[in-house]
Amino acid sequence: MHLVIVTPAPPGTRHGNRATALRWARHLRALGHRVSVLVKWDGRNCDAMIALHARRSHASIKRWRAAHPKGPLALVLTGTDLYGDIRTDADARESLALADCIVVLQPRGLDELDPGVRSKARVIHQSVRTPQRAEPPRSSFLVTVIGHLRKVKDPFRAAYALKYLPPESRIRVVHLGAAMSAEAEREALSLMQSEPRYRWLGERSHADAMRWLARSHAMVISSRMEGGAHVVSEAISVGVPVIASDIAGNIGLLADDYPGYYPVGDERALASLLARAETEGEFLRSLEAAVRAQRGVTDPAAERRAIADLIAALCDT
Repeated sequence: MHLVIVTPAPPGTRHGNRATALRWARHLRALGHRVSVLVKWDGRNCDAMIALHARRSHASIKRWRAAHPKGPLALVLTGTDLYGDIRTDADARESLALADCIVVLQPRGLDELDPGVRSKARVIHQSVRTPQRAEPPRSSFLVTVIGHLRKVKDPFRAAYALKYLPPESRIRVVHLGAAMSAEAEREALSLMQSEPRYRWLGERSHADAMRWLARSHAMVISSRMEGGAHVVSEAISVGVPVIASDIAGNIGLLADDYPGYYPVGDERALASLLARAETEGEFLRSLEAAVRAQRGVTDPAAERRAIADLIAALCDT
């Protein structure tokens, strides 16, 4: 089959939607399909469309459906879809109606869908090519934050938590991610001046980010909204303990009983978990064990099988 994947994230960007589109394209090509990855559908002839983002890809979805009334169409939902747009945006809701199959990236995403839509939805976990765990530094307790500086990511919560740690704490927070606004850049620079235990490195290559992650004692994901953050899957795959905001997108990947959640936006609670991870070996080991228990969902072979099942289901529609 010739498949088109539409993603609003343009070539060269490191947004999650782009990474998902390119990873799916690799899987589909390995399954024997011809794949084009586009920002917008340009009218080219193809056998099926896979669109990422209900609102931002709506124009392509609508044009595809008008040109191919019975053509197979799958929609992959993002965090802003699940926890925002599909509740309020008419275009996003129309995209749900037009799709033959809907994909969410973690099980909690199904809870956000109306029953009529949920019946055509499935979960496909994001896979990871597992980097090797590295030896963490001995002189400090390294905590990484990996994500662009956007409000939805609550990017500075780990930095804010540092002031609630005792002076003898060896925790150091290293943040990798591009500033998405001048205001965010000013805040990061200001925090580095006022808090010597925080270091913002800006945007780095994926390989560099994985090297930092692999040698970390722990990773913090502080987002206010996620559909299923790939960096959490990467931490699971590497075996790095995660301290996470208690949002559905994180819980869907790490499990309901994961011991490392804190209330979203609460830096005091985050500081408490960071202090426990640093000083209580049993607690850190419990995080490591809980992360290891989730490793099966990040297996590339499992994601490829799930995508193959999706294509088979599309062909049957």
